[in-house]
Formats: sequence, structure tokens, C-alpha cells
Amino acid sequence: MAVTTSPERDTVATPVQRALKEGFYAGAIALGLFVLFIGLKTGQNISNELVVTTRWILLAGVVIATAVGRFLYVAYALPFMASQKIANVATGVLPDSLASRFFRFPAFVVAAVVAVILIAGGSYLTPVLGPFFGDFARSLRALSIVYALACAIYYFRAFIHANFTKLGITVLVLYPIVVVAILSLMSWSVVAGLQGSLKWVDNFGIQILIYVMLAWGLNIVVGLAGLLDLGYVAFYALGAYSYALLATHFGLSFWILLPTAGAMAALWGVLLGFPVLRLRGDYLAIVTLAFGEIIRLVLINWREVTNGSAGISGIPKVSFFGLMSFNVSDSNYIAKVLGIAQSGAYYKIFLYYLILGLCLLTAFVTIRLRRLPVGRAWEALREDEIACRSLGINTTTTKLTAFATGAMFGGFAGSFFAARQGFVSPESFVFLESAIILAIVVLGGMGSLVGIAVAALVMIGGTEALRELDFLKKGLTWGDTTIIPGFGPDFTPELYRMLLFGMAMVIVMLWKPRGFVGSREPTAFLKVRRAVSSSFTKEGHG
Repeated sequence: MAVTTSPERDTVATPVQRALKEGFYAGAIALGLFVLFIGLKTGQNISNELVVTTRWILLAGVVIATAVGRFLYVAYALPFMASQKIANVATGVLPDSLASRFFRFPAFVVAAVVAVILIAGGSYLTPVLGPFFGDFARSLRALSIVYALACAIYYFRAFIHANFTKLGITVLVLYPIVVVAILSLMSWSVVAGLQGSLKWVDNFGIQILIYVMLAWGLNIVVGLAGLLDLGYVAFYALGAYSYALLATHFGLSFWILLPTAGAMAALWGVLLGFPVLRLRGDYLAIVTLAFGEIIRLVLINWREVTNGSAGISGIPKVSFFGLMSFNVSDSNYIAKVLGIAQSGAYYKIFLYYLILGLCLLTAFVTIRLRRLPVGRAWEALREDEIACRSLGINTTTTKLTAFATGAMFGGFAGSFFAARQGFVSPESFVFLESAIILAIVVLGGMGSLVGIAVAALVMIGGTEALRELDFLKKGLTWGDTTIIPGFGPDFTPELYRMLLFGMAMVIVMLWKPRGFVGSREPTAFLKVRRAVSSSFTKEGHG
């Protein structure tokens, strides 16, 4: 006798059902996280009393946007991204990926034309098209330039990959020249181009390269030797204060104090290394974190020497190798000697090439050390300290050399920072700086110089770009009509950079847990040099 059973109930959730559930969870988590950060705002009234104002509408908007974004991502974005690897219509064989669809040649041409029009004729089109164009043109111009560059990189990716180092150095060398040339074309004046290049060379050039150098220095300690250092900013501070104190009190030149600051930081790196020789992992991180805080507190409380929280001001500028000065009042001012117009851009451009040279020196020394026995001892220590000892490697010397070398480059960067700013204070060397530098190393791929440089460009350049979003305050208008309302004059997008920074870190670590460049190339190989794929690389080790 046949026995019939009722059909089993389908318990597999559809993508929409799963997206609804995850969207609800994401909204609840966002509500719990942002209710104090966004929903409540403290201030002072006329009587100088502390008052709390509520921003429930803004909080509701953030929560709803988070829930809706998570729903759309799970319900539609994930299935769409999973279905992108299909056969090319023309050949039936080659995969037509999402990238090839996004970077179409006609779109590249349109983006390039729009960028040229906005660069060359932006000042003429603004009076014709009204305030809307004036507020939106800068962002549209930046997006067009970025998209055109992305298309060019995609089309020539094989050539760029084969000649990445040479092309990267060439781009960095020509960057100030290109910026001045573009701004001169926009204003039809070389002098105006020099003045306008101050922001681009300083914020988007020097600032990024400082963090590249710091991250490459920390990469020696963390990426190559595997020693988790959370107090690296202490060596940065030691280099800055060494230059500031010796230059202001004794009048010594930058070119003498640069190696002095590096040697001072290296000495303290060795002094830090001795107490932590027996520590590893979390315990090492805690001790180095305490070291960084001790240095900062000493700088605050040793007022007779460091001037406490007030800092040190009036730090001398860097001279042009002792031949010419960048101070207008000096007789050997560079503009007077060369017979050119006065401009503050000369000093910024010189500082750019100076920090670029220091970065290249850091990269060169790192690459050379990796091929030497000490570099291979660092890598052996990173992989397994017990096996490293069994091979007869002196782990004490290996750790001390790693700390000293990484600290030396931090001291170099600190002395440059003091010369660039002309002022140093303990507020510039808080733990957040160490966290940012370590995040750059981890996101870029521990042990990878290229990945770290890309991570510094994305993170530091992205936070600096937030300062340019002025139209978010005023909104988008056409004549007297407001198309999209803004957040008001009190809105400062750079204050939310750490929130966006944290979100970007979570996204990147989910997408690339081993960093932007997860593979690495061993220093020792048999017959053929092969890169180690990220699938064979332990997470957190590059």
C-alpha cells in the first residue's frame, strides 16, 4: 500500500526575506550606535550652561538609510555582483566583467571632455549657468578627473603592472608640475597657479607622503618582524621635538638635525626593545601602547623643556641645502637670488620633493634590508619565533634592530613634520595617530610597500577630500530655488571623517582581509621568483 506524505514546508528564505531581516538588524544596530553620537548634541546657552539638544530627524534618517542600504545590498547588489562573470557577447569566451562594463571607452571620452571643459572654462561658465554650476562644478570636475584616470588605469593595467615602480615615481615627481600647470591654465597666470597649488601640494601631496613614510617605517616592525607596535607615534614625537628644541635653542641646520633626530629615535627604539624581549602578541601591544602614552605625558608635564601643552613655536624652516633661504626677510631668499616673483609655493614644492626623497630612501633601505640576512631574520621571526631560535638566529638582536630601524624612520618623519609646521605640541602625537598608521599598514597588506602606499593615498587623501565638500553645507540651488537642501553652515563634513574611516575599514577588511596587496614575493627563491598568493598567506601577515 502506497503511503502518501504531505509535502515538506520550504524553510529556505528568499533573498528578499533575508534582506528584510538583515535590514532590520542593521537599523537596530545603527540606532544603538548613533543615538548618543547623532541623536544628542551638547552645547552652551547664553548663560554658559551646558544644554543638550536633540536631533531625532537626523538620527532617523541615518537609521533608515542604514536599514535600506543593507536591504538593497543583500536583496539586489549581491545577486547582481554574483551574476557578472558571463561570456562576452562578441567572442563567447572572454569574460565580460563588471569592471569592463563600467569603464567603457565612450564613457571615458565623455568624462575626459567634461573634465577639460570644467578645467579650462569653469570660470566662464559659472556666470552663465548660475550658482548651481558654481557650487557643483568642483565636485563634478573632481569626479570626471577621477573617472577618466580610473579608465586609463584599467585600459593600461597590464603595462602599469609591469612598470609600476617606474611609473609611480614618475607620477610623484611630476605631480607638483602638473598641478601648477593646470591651475595656471585655469587662471591664465603662472603666479596664480603657484599660489593655488599650495593646497593641492600641501594637503594632497606632503600630508599623504608623511603618512606613507611613517607607515613604511612601522611596516619594518609590524609587517616584516611581526612585532605589534601600538606606540609608534612616540618615535614620531621624539623626532619632532628633537628638531624643534635643538633648532630653536642652538640654531642648528635641518640637514644636521635630520640624522640626529633619526639617531635619537633609534636609541629610544632600542631602549623600548629591551623590556619587551620576552613579550609577544597582545602583551607586546599593551607595553608599546603604554610607551607611547608615557612619551606624550612627559611632553605635556616637562614644561621647563617642552613648554607643556602650549608647544614650541617659531621652529626654523628648512633651507635649500644651506645655499638659499625660504624666509622673505633674508638676503639670500630664493626669489631674490633667482630673480623670480615671490610666492609661498616655492617652500611647499621644495618640502614635497624633500619628503618624496625621504620616502624613496625608506623604500630603498627596506627593500635592501629584506634581501640581507637581517631582513630574512625578521621574516623568520614573524613566521615563528620558536623555529627562528632553532635555526640559531639571535632573536634579541633581531628584535632590537627592527625596533631601532623602524624608529629611525619615524624620527626622520617627525623632524620633517616639525620643520613643515613650524610648531609642535603634544596634541599632534596622540594614540589616534598610531592607530591610523597601523591601520594603513594592515589595510595595505603587511610587508607590501605598494599596498601601504595605496592605503595611505586612499585613507589620508579621502579624509582631506572631505574638507572640499562645501556644497553639503549650502545645498544645491538653481537661482533662488533650492533643489537639494544642505545641512546648514554648522555642518562640518571633516568631523565625520572618523566615522567614514571606520566604515571603510570594516568594508575593506571584509572584502580584502589580507589588505589591498595580500600576496608577497619572498626574498629567497629557488630558480624562479614566484609571488606567494594571498590564499597561502595567513591573515594579518600580508
